[in-house]
Amino acid sequence: MSIHEECGVFGIYSKEPKGVANIAYYGLYALQHRGQESCGIVVNDDGLFYSHKDLGLVSEVFEGDELSKYPNGKMAVGHVRYGTTGANLRSNCQPIEVNHQKGRMALAHNGNLSNAYELRDKLESEGSIFHTTSDTETIAYIITKERLKTPSIEDAVIKSMNILEGSYSLVLMSATKLIAARDPRGIRPLCYGVCEDGTYIVASESCALQAVGAKMVRDLRPGEILVFSDDGVRSYDDHVGKKRQRICIFEYIYFARPDSVINGISVHDARIKAGEILAKTHPIEADIVIGVPDSGLDAAIGYSNESGIPYGIGFIKNKYIGRTFIAPNQSERLDKVRIKLNPIQSTVKGKRVVLIDDSIVRGTTSGQIVKMLRDAGAKEIHMRISAPPFMYPCYYGTDIDSKEHLIACHHSIEEIAKIIGADTLGYLPKESLCELINSKSYCSACFDGKYPTRTPKETDKNRFERKLSEKTEIKEELYAEL
Repeated sequence: MSIHEECGVFGIYSKEPKGVANIAYYGLYALQHRGQESCGIVVNDDGLFYSHKDLGLVSEVFEGDELSKYPNGKMAVGHVRYGTTGANLRSNCQPIEVNHQKGRMALAHNGNLSNAYELRDKLESEGSIFHTTSDTETIAYIITKERLKTPSIEDAVIKSMNILEGSYSLVLMSATKLIAARDPRGIRPLCYGVCEDGTYIVASESCALQAVGAKMVRDLRPGEILVFSDDGVRSYDDHVGKKRQRICIFEYIYFARPDSVINGISVHDARIKAGEILAKTHPIEADIVIGVPDSGLDAAIGYSNESGIPYGIGFIKNKYIGRTFIAPNQSERLDKVRIKLNPIQSTVKGKRVVLIDDSIVRGTTSGQIVKMLRDAGAKEIHMRISAPPFMYPCYYGTDIDSKEHLIACHHSIEEIAKIIGADTLGYLPKESLCELINSKSYCSACFDGKYPTRTPKETDKNRFERKLSEKTEIKEELYAEL
């Protein structure tokens, strides 16, 4: 097991029809780091929906003339996915589209519902037929169910937020409106901006706004719903302030791009701060500080600034291979580590090295990286981690669903250092997390077990596949008896 992020969402609303698919493409390209399993774009052309989605990277799914097949439109929603609920299947690609009595809807979701299993079980008992195994379809059905009883799509979303638990940043599109919504705790990020021509953009991170030439207006408040239509932008705050804000602290440590700003805090600055704290809490005599690309680089600069130890480029990264955590199994992850990173021998040979990375989950990848440095001639390797040890499962979008494979749950820090081959090892203290964002309003449940919601009864990522398999086996047994 390694760290997994879940998804990135993107939405666009234009006053006049234009090539919104192209704009969505560049927005998703900027969010590619948030998910590399699949992607998709749905364009709204005067109430008619046109979509394309498939497994693969943005550049792979939309290669050739795929984008030119879209018509001009006023709206589009896009999505890049790493699945935290549901297997890597084409049927789980987003945005999810729904046709119902009152129209059509396309939905993109970032996050993870903690009550998805109970909601889906109830929906199925009422006759709902699911076509995917992701919790996003559950959200789509809940909203659709409420839409059939309410006068508008925004009313349906407001009602649905009384039912949904966990983390969700949503971008959804009806025939005439684009809607963005953030869960009442604001666990996952969501922001919006505006282009010079008045086109509105909604995205998981501000880096995607910049990529398409939009100026950021602000983050959505936790619990806020924004509706974009021909009447402009309207905010609904029925759920704002009802729950304590709990932004995922790991967005700042790892998930987000360093050039993004989340809730007014620069991700780059937060990582620099993490490195500075590490230098104060875990000092060591060394010759060079290096970071593991990409999310360890900023923290390495911070460590160097605070310690006075020179910063150096220790690894060259192959930019044409995805983030290691995306690989679906351990053997592929190891292969990708070898292909992805190559140490610079002249930087580390004969030197005492401080190696900065964002996390250790199983320890296997860290062991590989340490070995690379040893083979390149490093004299000493002192590993520093810009996050506390992972001790608990995450139910809000980080694919850490069991203590079984968390190395910190079974070994002391000294033992972990020995396992990965480092001379010393130091983690960011839990009590220092608030210094990264100058706030205590964050979720750090994966480090301290303090969950902001009820924990789910069922935690298996592929629980819906397993449930479907069990149903199929029962049917086959019945048919055999007949």
